[in-house]
Amino acid sequence: MAISSTSTRERLQQCALALFEAHGFAETPVAAIAREAGVSHMTFFRHFPSKGDVVVGDLFDPMIAAAVASEPAELPALERAVRGLVSAMQHEEATAEMRSPQFRQRLRLITSTPELRSALWRSGQASQDAIAEALATSGTSAVAARTAAGAVMGAATAVLIHWGTEPDRTFADEALRESLLSLLQDAGW
Repeated sequence: MAISSTSTRERLQQCALALFEAHGFAETPVAAIAREAGVSHMTFFRHFPSKGDVVVGDLFDPMIAAAVASEPAELPALERAVRGLVSAMQHEEATAEMRSPQFRQRLRLITSTPELRSALWRSGQASQDAIAEALATSGTSAVAARTAAGAVMGAATAVLIHWGTEPDRTFADEALRESLLSLLQDAGW
């Protein structure tokens, strides 16, 4: 019986997180993760470009960009970016990911590992680029698109880092939605 690509990816991520927790991120080689998951190190790299991507990787940039692009072009760029990101988080796959125990585990690992904090900001940059491109494609100036995308991703990253380290009972998607929508309220929208 062949193992699906999704289950292999999930198994690699689960094994990696367990090993990182037990031994530390820097001290856990890719070969150990692959061995624990029962695959070759080359299989690991088919699923994750780097060890850090096991923790930080984001599969939702296309979904976020599409949601931002679908917001009415006459709205201010910041409002479109916020509403698009909030809408993308409501997709079943995104909600399930953000409510999983592994999501908080990953955020805790990120906040305690300098190398992963840097990777989180790089991943956020990719999301920011996707949002800015979606805004610019529908006529928003490049400066306004970059500013709105940067504001939204900066706020989202700050909220998620805080959420991952606090014994908060809310889900990440709820905390993020509430915080992002407060940006619009504070701006009077």
